[in-house]
Amino acid sequence: QVQLVESGGGLVQAGGSLRLSCAASGRTFSMYAMGWFRQAPGKEREFVAAVNWDGGSTTYGDSVKGRFTISRDNAKSTVYLQMNSLKPEDTAVYYCAADGRVAAVTSGICAYWGRGTQVTVSS
Repeated sequence: QVQLVESGGGLVQAGGSLRLSCAASGRTFSMYAMGWFRQAPGKEREFVAAVNWDGGSTTYGDSVKGRFTISRDNAKSTVYLQMNSLKPEDTAVYYCAADGRVAAVTSGICAYWGRGTQVTVSS
């Protein structure tokens, strides 16, 4: 069992930056691939970013490439999402997810999910 808790969301102006954190507990963090997803009201859940167990491989959704960076610190059992050059369309609830396979994370079929943190970007 893994419990995931997101933090770091808030209100920022367009062009600003924000860093989200996801703290994991319950199982060995380093065994899992991690990912970030987001969902805006009235829209489908969207893949944002994923990272493999040791941080050596990352992938990003097209809408955030070049602006967002995913990273992890296994010693702290935490995964991060650094968001730069934020746009109003980035406004959404951001969810942290975990699974034993990178493919599961990128596809959104994950064993574990956090409850989300709200990110609002004003214009």
